Amino acid sequence: MRFFFHIGYNGINYRGWQRQPGVVSVQSVLEETLSKVLKEPITVIGCGRTDAQVHASQYFFHINVEKSWDYDLIFRLNHALPEDIAVFDIFPVNSDQHARFDATKRSYDYFLHFYKDPFLSKSSSYYRDENLNIPEMQRAASILTRYSDYFAFCRSPEKYEHTKCWVSASELISSNNGNKLRFSITSNRFLGSMIRILVGKFLEIGRGTLSVEEFESYFLKRESAPQLIPAHPQGLYLSKVTYPYLDIPPRPDFSQFGEDVDLPLLKTQP
Repeated sequence: MRFFFHIGYNGINYRGWQRQPGVVSVQSVLEETLSKVLKEPITVIGCGRTDAQVHASQYFFHINVEKSWDYDLIFRLNHALPEDIAVFDIFPVNSDQHARFDATKRSYDYFLHFYKDPFLSKSSSYYRDENLNIPEMQRAASILTRYSDYFAFCRSPEKYEHTKCWVSASELISSNNGNKLRFSITSNRFLGSMIRILVGKFLEIGRGTLSVEEFESYFLKRESAPQLIPAHPQGLYLSKVTYPYLDIPPRPDFSQFGEDVDLPLLKTQP
């Protein structure tokens, strides 16, 4: 029997989603916890990878079990898991439905703030920038849907069969006073560190060291952009995953920007 799990996690204490020798990952914690609770070895298949210290406000994985359970598994798992991983829903699915390969769209949000705030340090990326040209940064974000080949913003393009990503939405939103930014992007797939590299380029544009025209030229020339420096990891959230047969809203609710509204922390309780 196959089940999909809908979860969220704050990734600040983990070396990413994927199980790796000698480090703590979200996948390894889930597999250990599920194996103890279900009393059988459990392998978790996730909908994708997130890097070290990157969060997920919506994430799906599937498991296969010999038989179902007759107790509140969500309650037991949330009691057994650390406070930075939460299980929201569990769905029975067909045996051929796959958490990774069936996903048609993934959305990410990246949060930045430009003043030191101890309450945002683990949920948003802090940059000591002032007087950024935010309209130009927004103009750069808006052109992403025009192009499909992200070769220029991939540090290891040789690792991939191709570097095409079909970006269907891209938007950079500013708080009223410009102290916080939220970059939202949706695509069928993403290359390694691609979103953080793009945010790094937006910051260069905001500082005036890169023009929007130069930024766009990298797409046209299909050559690697210089200085592919990813933005900090803790501002990045996998925020929505869509399937042909499953499209539900994320459980955490991010607040709208306002003069007196801080970026929300990732909720970890269902």
